[in-house]
Amino acid sequence: MLKKKWAVIDIGSNTIRLVIYSKGQGGSYKEEENIKTVARLNQYLNPEYELQKEGINLLINILQGFKEILHFHQVIEIHCVATATVRQAKNQREIQVLVKEQTGFDMKVLSETEEAYFGFYAVSRSTPIDTGITIDMGGGSTEITFFQDRKLIHYHSFPFGVVSLKKQFIHNDPITSQERKNLADFIQASFAQLPWLKNLQVPVIAIGGSARNIAQIDQNFKKYPLAGIHQYVMCYSDLQKIQMYLAQLTIEQRERVEGLSKDRADIIVPALEVFVGLCEYSQSYSFMFSKKGLRDGISMSANEMSEEVLTTNQIIHDSVVELLIDYDVDIKHARHRARLAESLLDEIGTDYHSDNQAALRNFVNKGAQLYYLGQYIDDDSSSQHTFYLLANQSINGLLHKDRLKLAYIASYKNKTLLKQYYLPFTEWFTKTEMEEIRLAGAIAKLACALDASKRGIVEEMHLKKRTADTFELVISCKGNPFVEQYETEKHIRQLEKALEKTITLKFFQNK
Repeated sequence: MLKKKWAVIDIGSNTIRLVIYSKGQGGSYKEEENIKTVARLNQYLNPEYELQKEGINLLINILQGFKEILHFHQVIEIHCVATATVRQAKNQREIQVLVKEQTGFDMKVLSETEEAYFGFYAVSRSTPIDTGITIDMGGGSTEITFFQDRKLIHYHSFPFGVVSLKKQFIHNDPITSQERKNLADFIQASFAQLPWLKNLQVPVIAIGGSARNIAQIDQNFKKYPLAGIHQYVMCYSDLQKIQMYLAQLTIEQRERVEGLSKDRADIIVPALEVFVGLCEYSQSYSFMFSKKGLRDGISMSANEMSEEVLTTNQIIHDSVVELLIDYDVDIKHARHRARLAESLLDEIGTDYHSDNQAALRNFVNKGAQLYYLGQYIDDDSSSQHTFYLLANQSINGLLHKDRLKLAYIASYKNKTLLKQYYLPFTEWFTKTEMEEIRLAGAIAKLACALDASKRGIVEEMHLKKRTADTFELVISCKGNPFVEQYETEKHIRQLEKALEKTITLKFFQNK
């Protein structure tokens, strides 16, 4: 059965990008191809705001190349959109006609409202932030939104971007102190037009290539031990350090900075000035990068049955289902394990109380569903593969620390191996947090043992207190639990050690 495929062509002021998506078995979508070319169309706008022939020819040449790629991949559904430069061009209609004649693409010019909305839409459906500011800084425009409870409240599009700001304010290499002051003053004056943005004190979520490069630079500075930059969080002082560091370098020196793309070395300084200025104006000191932006928003909006507001739990749930499908895990079996794990946590609850029992319950549920996911790669080293896979891939709705926590729980084998995984992250978790992770991992492990034959025969469990340090776990089953009993007896010791209690087992078969 052929996968459903579609494509988004994003004609920006700095870059032109083709992304091909496909729909998975669980209904989620994935990037199949992501092809970028740097065009800098903005520089072909003349003083009368007409896109010159040279720029139009460059655009058409790139689109003809994309057409060949789309034909090879047999993609028919194509969303071709243009943003600031084409939107600002007075000969916009002429460009659309030429594109249609020479490529066959119906190029839609997005309004400022649409461009802002699609960026917000992608962020609201792929991150755990309920209330925040988005900023999507392109080559010729900058879209800013404020959303609350995942609903768009305000938006604005500024007619400047990294390319146009560089052209207008930066004429020396490196930038002079006077140029920086002029640029900073202009940015603050621009933000002052938006009274709703002032002192919001909510997270800033940045979209686009400049923000991605800044996140990569920060990760290289810190020797960040996890892969992936989606939902990567920096603080305001991190931004300032990178701003000060890059501003003193020449373009040639910036080209050698790890994490900074060579084609952005000349435009990263104005991007940083805008990001820092936004944090200052809004009094926002948490800066997150979102890999999901305009193109994803267009893709989601075009292919989802409903545009209802999603909760963080729904976003994470969908991400977990996608992982289960990707790694060929039986979903029915995974959900039964999750129910068993929650039941165990509830039974333990009176003797172990977390500061956030609801959050712990969610982690136990997801950890049990994804437990030993790495068996897909190799059964003998399931724990190691599970930890690596979950720790090093983006999971929508989970910040990096929470993703790591889930990886610990789903890969839990014993305390020794947990300590080994913990070594690169000793500053990330407190001792209490690690004890909670150990308990959650032991519960997930035992839940897996209680459904070892994948028949779902365990129906109920009750943990009965015998003495202060001794318990009996009574397990009722609807079939012969000989496999489950053997596996549970083998793995109960991990839960005993985590609780510092002795637990005896009693299995019986319901008639």
